[in-house]
Amino acid sequence: MNKNDPSTHDVEIKDATLIFNSVWKKLAKTYGEENLAFPKEIFWLNGAPGSGKGTNTKFIMDFRSITGNPIVVSDLLRSPEAKRLIDKGMLVGDREVSELVFKELLKPERNKGVIVDGYPRTHVQVECLKLLYNKLKQLRSKYINTEHAPSFRKPHFHIVVLFIDEKESVGRQIKRGQQMIEHNKKVEASGVGEIIEVRATDLSEDTALGRYNTFKSVTYEALKSLREEFYYHYIDALGSIEEVRQRIIEELKYQSSLELDEKTNDRISHIPVAQVLAENARQDLVSRLDSYERHHTKMFAEVVKLIDETFIPIIIRHAISGFAIVNSEDRIFEDSMALTMLIDIFSERGYHAVADINKVEVPIRFDPQTNRIETTTRRIYRFTIRFQGTEIRRTR
Repeated sequence: MNKNDPSTHDVEIKDATLIFNSVWKKLAKTYGEENLAFPKEIFWLNGAPGSGKGTNTKFIMDFRSITGNPIVVSDLLRSPEAKRLIDKGMLVGDREVSELVFKELLKPERNKGVIVDGYPRTHVQVECLKLLYNKLKQLRSKYINTEHAPSFRKPHFHIVVLFIDEKESVGRQIKRGQQMIEHNKKVEASGVGEIIEVRATDLSEDTALGRYNTFKSVTYEALKSLREEFYYHYIDALGSIEEVRQRIIEELKYQSSLELDEKTNDRISHIPVAQVLAENARQDLVSRLDSYERHHTKMFAEVVKLIDETFIPIIIRHAISGFAIVNSEDRIFEDSMALTMLIDIFSERGYHAVADINKVEVPIRFDPQTNRIETTTRRIYRFTIRFQGTEIRRTR
């Protein structure tokens, strides 16, 4: 069948519906519908063979504060029939895989979030995932005003795809096979350690290529259809581990509109996101500083001079701690613009400066006729300045 043929897609949807309904009915009968509490956040992790799914799973878990053990589909499929199919670079039945994955998702330790490595991999599994998402939304609506509401939160599905080209994939698979063989030889010779099962696809370029082609023609094509449904993270996995992880960080940054319930998001969405503020703040800061130089030249020069002569010497003495407090009674700060200038100048130079104004009553003379002490008010400007300190290297 032609995968691009509309009739083929209809058949896949029909098959997926039959499989999903069968699996769901079995789960509801086994656990009870009110107990089908799936994780709030699920990262569906897929990638080309050798793209580093296992290598980056723990990193993603730490980055997203996920504590539940990941679900690795290849570890779930241990039946003899499944093993024979896997060794040939083929795929296991959609119903079997879906049921195993859904059962694992219901384990309480994964309630807050989990990574699923290796699902969905086919067009039918992709449709099952869509049906699961819709079912979870239906359950949320059904139980929203009941005692079971906490178990049925808004689901958040993230599709994460690690991609490398054919040549890199085959090379990594073969290298992995060679490393495992060497490891097993050392274990056998020394008796220390555990024997690692070597994948048949890691021993031959032909089978490694076949596994990659299966991913490219089946899994990758299926996953692309989820772009319009869920947040889709496509990550170039070619490069060093640090380079790839930096790309993962950029892709998985906090998305409040995806992770908060609708009402919660509507309530706070008008508050600007810090990252957006930071991006705009730099541009605004530059504009203000240029404006000071053009329109308030004299005052700007005086503030800069004051910083040079009074503030910097104190800051230098506190370079190790990265924290300095400077008090000033300079009357220039009676004009609030001078305070703003000083803070902006420090901000542009990489410091974080905060100003407090303290008013102190100071006696100036005693009036014997009234027995009163006359006072005057002094304004003391207290500046707290923080910056990156310097660590001292100590040697014995």
